[in-house]
Amino acid sequence: MSKIAVLIPCYNEELTIKSVVEDFKNVIPEAKIYVYDNNSKDNTAKIAKEAGAIVVPEYRQGKGNVVRSMFRDIDADCYIMVDGDDTYPAADSYEVAKFVLEGKADMAIGDRLSSTYFEENKRPFHNFGNKMVRGLINSMFKSDVKDIMTGCRAFNKRFVKSFPVLSKGFEIETEMSIHALDKGFLIREIPIAYRDRPEGSESKLNTFSDGFRVLRTILKLFKDYKPLSFFGIISTLVLLLSGVMFIPVLTAYFRTGLVAKFPTLIVAVGLLITSLLSLACGLILDTVKKHSDQFYEIAINMMESESSK
Repeated sequence: MSKIAVLIPCYNEELTIKSVVEDFKNVIPEAKIYVYDNNSKDNTAKIAKEAGAIVVPEYRQGKGNVVRSMFRDIDADCYIMVDGDDTYPAADSYEVAKFVLEGKADMAIGDRLSSTYFEENKRPFHNFGNKMVRGLINSMFKSDVKDIMTGCRAFNKRFVKSFPVLSKGFEIETEMSIHALDKGFLIREIPIAYRDRPEGSESKLNTFSDGFRVLRTILKLFKDYKPLSFFGIISTLVLLLSGVMFIPVLTAYFRTGLVAKFPTLIVAVGLLITSLLSLACGLILDTVKKHSDQFYEIAINMMESESSK
């Protein structure tokens, strides 16, 4: 029997955490349920412990920090990660985990957006943000992931123990999705039910500040994972600007035989040099990235070899 761990990051979820823990105990009685309390100011930790969960404090604030500790601390064959706000049914989460348990996925995703999310979620900017992030990442990485930022996921040990957590906060969901796409992990999705928070339970997300953090994370990871594309776009835009400035100078030269606008010419040449430098940076970093991917694959193979002994 596979060893299953349910991971629940929590911050001030005293109204819902008991229901979440009990639901998982009923649906997956053999699983160990871990609640990582992230400096809650209410009775989240106490209620979770009374409900039968293993409660671990995480003093560094932010969901990314919680996930980092969970992935380092816990050893299992299958990891199910859900939020503590009771928005994801335990039965649906187990259906997501079956892809991992059956060896059909390294990371399985509970797809809210193809199900009840837009009906249940009453925050229009959250809905818009989810669609925008999904569109950006799928276009950048030529993928078709339906729900990039879902809080319901399942992982195998290979993914968990080789995932370098860099984000500190809510943007960790986006980072996991991009990492899985870039490293060629097997991803599967299944639509799941989503229910909005019960009355009295408040979301910890700020639509605009957290939204900007997610967009900034996407941009940074695009630069890190696709350097040639990132710097190639910059190079092309700067080259076009250089051309716009240079063409009138060149046209005037053919017409009069004189260069009347030396400052414009100097700026155009400077932009051309900048464009070439940007392209050179992209080519160099793309080579570095490919070597990094090679070392990553070797490290995973060594990890698999050690675990099989």
